[in-house]
Amino acid sequence: MSSGVGDDEGDLTRKQRREQSRSERKALEQAEVSRAKRRTRLTQLGVVVAVVVVIVVVIAVASGGGGKKAVKAGTPQANANVAEVTSLLHGIPQNGNTLGNPNAPVTLKYYGDLECPICKDFTLNVLPTLIPKYVRTGKMKIEYHSLETATREPEVFTNQQVAALAAGKQKLGWHFIELFYHEQGEEDSGYVNESYLQGLAQQVPGLNLADWTAARSEPTYANEVAADQQAANQAGFTGTPSFELGKTGSTLQKLEAGTFSEAAPYETAIEKQLKS
Repeated sequence: MSSGVGDDEGDLTRKQRREQSRSERKALEQAEVSRAKRRTRLTQLGVVVAVVVVIVVVIAVASGGGGKKAVKAGTPQANANVAEVTSLLHGIPQNGNTLGNPNAPVTLKYYGDLECPICKDFTLNVLPTLIPKYVRTGKMKIEYHSLETATREPEVFTNQQVAALAAGKQKLGWHFIELFYHEQGEEDSGYVNESYLQGLAQQVPGLNLADWTAARSEPTYANEVAADQQAANQAGFTGTPSFELGKTGSTLQKLEAGTFSEAAPYETAIEKQLKS
C-alpha cells in the first residue's frame, strides 16, 4: 500500500499542472481570438463584418460546435478524416514516435497531450504546412512526446498515449496521433475509453489490431511516457503543445512561436536551422 502523503503530493502536483495548463490554454485561445478579430477589423468594414460573424457562428453551430463531440468511426466525417490523414502521411517514413527521415538535418520535438485542444489546433492548422514542406522533403523529422496537461486521469493519459506508441511499433503511430486529434472530443467529457481507442485503431490503414493490442501491454511504452514526462519537466515545460527545435544530434532549444494556428513563425525558425 502506498503512503498517503506521497500520493497526496503527487496528485496535487498533477492537479496544479492541469489547472496551470488549462489557464494557459484559455489565455492562448483568447489571444488567438483577439488576433483574429484585429485582422478582421483591418480587412472588413461595418455591416460586412457583422454579416461575416453571423455566418461563421451559424456554420459553427450547425457543424456541432467546431467538432467538440468525438467523431465516431465509420461515419462520413471519420472516413473523411482517414482520407485526409492518409494523404498527409502517405509515403513518409515512420519509426515509433518519429515521423520523417531519421537522418533529416533538423529535429522538432513536439510535446503533446492527445486530449489537449491547443495541440489539436497545432496539428490541424500548422502541421499540414510543415509536413509537406519539410518532413516529406527530408529536411526535418518530428518526434512526438507525451506531456500530461489536459487529460484529467493519469491512468487514462498513459493508456491513450501508449495506444499511439503501440501503433508506432507497426510504423503507424503518426496515423493514430493524427486521427486522435482529428476526432478529439470535448475536454473533461470522459470520451476517451476503450471503445474510442479501438475505434481509432480500426481506422488506421494497415494496422494489425491483434498485434497492436498485444503491444499495448508491453511495459516499454508506459516507461516511454514516464520518461517523456521527466524530460518535459527538466526542460521546464508546463503546457502543451511545447517544442524543441535544432540540428539533429545536437542539443535542441525551446521553440516559442507565439501561435499554434499559423505556420509562418515555425517556418522561419526551421529555415534558420537549415541555413545555420
